[in-house]
Amino acid sequence: MTNPSNPSNGDDDTPQDPLSEMLAKMFGGGGAGGFDPQEIAKAAGLPSDPAAMAMMMQQVQAMFSAQSEGPVNWQMAHEQARRVAASDSDPSVTALQRRSVDEALKLAEMWLDPVTDFPSTGQLGRAWSRAEWVEATMTTWRRLTEPVATSIAKALSDVISEQLPEEMKSMMGMGGPASMLQNVGGAMFGMQLGQAVGALSKDVVGSTDIGVPLADGRMALLPANVAAFGAGLDIPEQEVQLFLAVREAAHVRLFTHIPWLTGHLLGSIERYARGIHIDMGKIEEAARDIDPTNPESLQGALSQGVFMPERTPEQDAALVRLETTLALVEGWVDEVTAAAAANLPSAGALREMVRRRRATGGPAEHAFSALVGLELRPRRLRDAAALWALLLEERGPDGRDALWQHPDLLPTAEDLDDPAGFTERRRLIESSDADVDAALQRLLAGGFEQDADAPADGSPTGQDPASSGAEDGGTPTAEPGDDPEAGDGPGPDGTRAD
Repeated sequence: MTNPSNPSNGDDDTPQDPLSEMLAKMFGGGGAGGFDPQEIAKAAGLPSDPAAMAMMMQQVQAMFSAQSEGPVNWQMAHEQARRVAASDSDPSVTALQRRSVDEALKLAEMWLDPVTDFPSTGQLGRAWSRAEWVEATMTTWRRLTEPVATSIAKALSDVISEQLPEEMKSMMGMGGPASMLQNVGGAMFGMQLGQAVGALSKDVVGSTDIGVPLADGRMALLPANVAAFGAGLDIPEQEVQLFLAVREAAHVRLFTHIPWLTGHLLGSIERYARGIHIDMGKIEEAARDIDPTNPESLQGALSQGVFMPERTPEQDAALVRLETTLALVEGWVDEVTAAAAANLPSAGALREMVRRRRATGGPAEHAFSALVGLELRPRRLRDAAALWALLLEERGPDGRDALWQHPDLLPTAEDLDDPAGFTERRRLIESSDADVDAALQRLLAGGFEQDADAPADGSPTGQDPASSGAEDGGTPTAEPGDDPEAGDGPGPDGTRAD
């Protein structure tokens, strides 16, 4: 029996329109009852083209059937990132490119030696394709986004489940809508995260390009992106690569020799993400416009950041601290790179370009910030660079770099506001700390106990004030039995001696 909406040409193997097949199964219909699936699809605003409908149904099926160990499908995020990274041609790195990158990074290490107190890491330089960058950084992306991703995935499943008609809930089988829609929410966030990471792989030029060590301290450049960075600048590609190599090597030196810094940055981002609470009212409002069967409506909602709530005052304070640390990292790298690459003819122009690029961010960074509510951009890069330059003049490379030894020694947001006053403020703090240390030493030596034993009027310890002498101009009183000749007391006959 043929379907009027999709004639079979007498061939039993003729493929059927997937929309017709789905709706026929859902409503128990066939062509005999006058049921026209294409007309229903048109009325619902769904594509009637079989190829487009088949693609959409595959995406829906993948999301509803996707299984993951937790609320977020990280495998889907990984696969989507790889897919996006390779979408605009991602050629494998050639042997010539690998040798060129390795030589540039070795030369960069030599140029850095005289301008920083941190020694070379001794690492081999790596040249990565975009797909290799995704592989090397995906674990860190998961760590950075997991707290907020888990919240969003659960919130999506809860709200969309409430929006579904009871008939659709009963059709979802024994697992119910909660588990199935949690898979949808986790898969959707995974797809969007993969989209953002894949897009970033087309922008970054190294493993530390966003100011955070994404690849466990490995030093690498992406030749394809380095070439794109220098396109149209009228600067030799070798100069561009060498300047970016110096920046990459400077980042890696800092993160390698200051062990607490990586944990501090990543920990700050994680704490900020854990503080995000999903605004259920906002999700419910957005869910009215979301079609659970249409992946594009969910993707659009996620990519626009509609699930991100307003930040709390605590999160604003955490964000200021995070941005200050990012600015200090980028400002230090900016200053050290400028000193190390001073002999490059185009160093000044390249420095300014990198500054603007880091301060404004690109489309991929904006997409990532909309997804997780966090922008990894050093807004105060120029202020931080000015502060490090001033500290170099006052203290030299050793004194400047010594400030990285402990988080408490680092400049603050107030120091970025007034770099010239940093040394005076630090002197006052150090003076106050010295006073506390001296008081502690005195306490441990028993000095405060001796002071506590002394009389309040200042007389010598253990001596009666009345017999201590005529300190106040009076005459001391003799006690019974005192020697009468020793003072002005009465004599043996009762008379007072002259």
